[in-house]
Amino acid sequence: MSRITVDGVTKRFGDTVALDDVSFEVPQGEFVIVLGVSGSGKSTLLRCMNALETPTDGEIRVGDEPVNSPRNDIAMIFQQHNIIDQMTAYSNALTGSLNRNTFLDSLLQRQGEADKLQALEALDTVGLLDEAQQSAKRMSGGQQQRVGIARALVQDPTILLADEPVASLDPGSSQQVMGYLRTAARKRDLTAVISLHQVNLARKFGERFIGLRDGRKVFDGYRDEFDMDVIDEIYGDIDTEGMFAPDSDRDGDDGSIDDASSKPVSGGGMGQ
Repeated sequence: MSRITVDGVTKRFGDTVALDDVSFEVPQGEFVIVLGVSGSGKSTLLRCMNALETPTDGEIRVGDEPVNSPRNDIAMIFQQHNIIDQMTAYSNALTGSLNRNTFLDSLLQRQGEADKLQALEALDTVGLLDEAQQSAKRMSGGQQQRVGIARALVQDPTILLADEPVASLDPGSSQQVMGYLRTAARKRDLTAVISLHQVNLARKFGERFIGLRDGRKVFDGYRDEFDMDVIDEIYGDIDTEGMFAPDSDRDGDDGSIDDASSKPVSGGGMGQ
């Protein structure tokens, strides 16, 4: 069961309240995007969901099991892809199997045939099978982030978390990465929670949206409810003009991009 529940979660850092009594449930297979300005609590929420931070109050559960420590069935993708430049795309993807192999076997790439095939399949999922033997340092930022996604998929998770995975990418690469994330989640029936600050990317790829402001949940709903009033509630006085991309610009599930790739995605200074 890959349902994940956030139940009354509060997280304090000294006198700072990063999350304030946040609750929601994500059923298996749903693709959720968390929105909010810098400091709204997006990164803290995802780190609590992966047990990289411990809530001050409240609880996070997968199925009926509390999340008290990092779990192999929860994979995390970070803003900085953290892949090893000197290794190939394939070797980086294969490191996702570390939880199933000894360090020495991983170092010498003595993983089993199933793990090696899974690494190739994951690279195929993110459109990089032909670049499997390319050195990571020779890849673009978007390609490197897609290698990071492949590595997460090799972990064989049921829940996929991504913290601002496209914040450092250009608009075209951002759309490609988001397309491949959505494709991977659908193909594998993953429960996915992705934090973003670009509203038009969120509308383009999201199914359900959760808005945070000052650590509080101020919105939880679906596309037909996600209008300018909601955006104003999430972003306050920040100018949101031009943040919406037309629904007709939604891309295909293969990660391909369309005319929207040249459009601005948001104002600056809103990264978490």
